[in-house]
Amino acid sequence: MKIALAQINPTVGDFAGNTRLILDFTARAAAQRADLVLFPELCVCGYPPADLLEKSSFVARAGQALEEIAAHTSTGPAILCGTVMPTHAPDGKHVRNVAALLSGGRVAFLQQKMLLPFYDVFDEQRYFEPAARQSLTSIGGSANPQPLAITLCEDAWNDKGFWPRRLYPIDPVDQLMRQWDPAASPRIILNLSASPYWRGKRLLRRDMLAAIARRHSAFVLMVNQVGGNDSLIFDGSSLILAPTGELLAQAASFAEDLLCIDTNSGAPCSTQSHRVDHGNHPSPPTPEAPTPEAPTLADPIPEDPDDIPATWAALVLGTRDYVRKCGFSRVLIGLSGGIDSALVAAIAVEALGPENVLGVGMPSEFSSTGSIDDARALAANLAIRFETVPIHDVFAQYQSTLEPLFAGTPFGLAEENLQSRIRGALLMALSNKFGALVLTTGNKSEMATGYSTLYGDMVGALAVIGDVFKTRVYALSRYANRDRVLIPLNTIAKPPSAELRPGQRDTDSLPPYELLDPILEAYVERYASPEQILAQILAQILARIGPEPTAAGDAIDLALVRRVLSLVERSEYKRQQAAPVLKVTQKSFGNGRRFPIAVKVEL
Repeated sequence: MKIALAQINPTVGDFAGNTRLILDFTARAAAQRADLVLFPELCVCGYPPADLLEKSSFVARAGQALEEIAAHTSTGPAILCGTVMPTHAPDGKHVRNVAALLSGGRVAFLQQKMLLPFYDVFDEQRYFEPAARQSLTSIGGSANPQPLAITLCEDAWNDKGFWPRRLYPIDPVDQLMRQWDPAASPRIILNLSASPYWRGKRLLRRDMLAAIARRHSAFVLMVNQVGGNDSLIFDGSSLILAPTGELLAQAASFAEDLLCIDTNSGAPCSTQSHRVDHGNHPSPPTPEAPTPEAPTLADPIPEDPDDIPATWAALVLGTRDYVRKCGFSRVLIGLSGGIDSALVAAIAVEALGPENVLGVGMPSEFSSTGSIDDARALAANLAIRFETVPIHDVFAQYQSTLEPLFAGTPFGLAEENLQSRIRGALLMALSNKFGALVLTTGNKSEMATGYSTLYGDMVGALAVIGDVFKTRVYALSRYANRDRVLIPLNTIAKPPSAELRPGQRDTDSLPPYELLDPILEAYVERYASPEQILAQILAQILARIGPEPTAAGDAIDLALVRRVLSLVERSEYKRQQAAPVLKVTQKSFGNGRRFPIAVKVEL
């Protein structure tokens, strides 16, 4: 039989739009003579619906949409799609997460999700009733039935042959395959997913599903959602695996796509591309010279070769979908001439087009001429509108107003943060006036250590690079310049500075980022202890540089590690007031990392 995988980008709560999307991709699959079209988990209502599931009207509307979709299967291919349905049980949760097989104009079969994740960003146990058991179904009628093992996302993430420590005592795939008639062939496992992206996830997902294919000698077809919903970015990367575990076909990453395979031959239904690319590609002026490497020891966290391009694509998609799904089209960014705001602007331009991005320079008496020139050059390279709103007079008025209270105290942190808050107020005023979302420009290193100002540089609707450590900001900036220089070379080469006082450098308050980021990565993403962190970093330095004494090795000790971790702990109150952070690592700030604010932590 011919099975199509429809990798779509649904919107939470947009039942009419999601229904149109499902029917459109079904028509495309029908043109390839597909017998069955697979759609992602909860695609009818959008994922993740969160507390919308508590609203009976939301669940009822999902049921109406499913009936409408089912009616279109009276002719054409069958549809397997994810949705929410009521349980109709006297106790337990009131809704269930199901895969609905639609055929002959009706709902022919329902498979309820059994394993409900409750870790990181997932909280499905909060809402859904788990399945007590699962069953095989078939398609093709009594004359030529083809059995199918249908699973939903997490149901396939518990294979005892792959995971050294499983989260659940039950393996739904194993249960289903034990029901299979040994005479029935081919063996087909279908998985409807809404599996968010993080670095390394695509390879892990493929290896895990390949292990399932080999163990059960079955075709494995996984269709994954694509697109951004709030902080989460779904990469798609739907795939088809042979019973040997060989990859037969894989859909695009970070774009809608349609795959189709004939399970009898293992061959694609068609060579025609059905990929949808929403990218915007500006045409800036003639490029400068190639971008130099940032002056660091080395990338402190080992990467696969595709890490930076994939992270870039994820951030572009996440930005585009957040803005558009929130009902906006334009954004504005405070451009300081520094590398963080430059990277955010470059991402925004690719996501939304230069005509929808406004750069605002807000120089003070401490802003260098070079930084102002760099901001203008960036705007010219990106072909975006750039406006300058100096803050010197506003800052002076604030100082005059506060002088009776500040009298006798030295210029310090309060005055530095005041400049940032003036800029934040100006950006929000422009946002309110012109209906453009403000994109914040803080990176993960700054968010981790609290090197940011509440109601200042933290204001805005979306933290585009809030899950990107500073050393990766440099790598992504070099990638942004891969074809032509967008981010000025001086922006990348100069030492980072907030420019809130004369001669300020980031290293006045923080260790060099090539030392800071490995500490933060180990603590924030892997919860390592101070002693473990020190041992790991010294081992990395030894492996990369050798046993000879180095400045990096001499600069780090247990006291430094503990000082950095103390900054992380003291800044939790800031992070919980931050804009949503686009998640591109396994552990980002936001819903997936939950810590108390009023707490005493022993380091």
